[in-house]
Amino acid sequence: MPPEAARTLIAALQARGVAACVGGGWAVDALVGKQTRKHGDLDIWVDAVDFEGLVASFADQGVDRLYPWPGDRPWNFVLHDGHSRRVDLHLYETLSDGRLHYGSVNVPFMFTAEDLSGAGEIAGLSVRCERPEFALQNHTGYELRASDRHDIAVLCERFGLQPPENRTQKPRSAD
Repeated sequence: MPPEAARTLIAALQARGVAACVGGGWAVDALVGKQTRKHGDLDIWVDAVDFEGLVASFADQGVDRLYPWPGDRPWNFVLHDGHSRRVDLHLYETLSDGRLHYGSVNVPFMFTAEDLSGAGEIAGLSVRCERPEFALQNHTGYELRASDRHDIAVLCERFGLQPPENRTQKPRSAD
């Protein structure tokens, strides 16, 4: 997905008041303020209360088809436009104590709003994205691909972080 396409989709969400947070490889590139590799999709974190606005925004952009992917769940699935724009959605729920819940009731992935408080830029657009530490943590728990190793190297070099052990944190999503 080219940066202009990612920018357009994020701007459409912002215009509808959807508080989306960029994740995955685009979060890494947003944090460093430039594209460092090609991206097959755009990962987005969104509170489930914003789901209706998210779907309406993407439908306006023609990104309205489900793209079945192994491991899809109600809280994590892919929408696409039938061509080149693919969005990997990560829906979470804000709990009464302020923690964020992603995943099933039986195997929840808990994190905080601070984890989604990073700031970056994609194609000149200011975006909210994963914090570097959270982005690094999300590159664990699965067999790393070349793009994952690249993202880890960029995060560690730019932010002085140590590469994580590849322990299970959460299921890998499409990137």
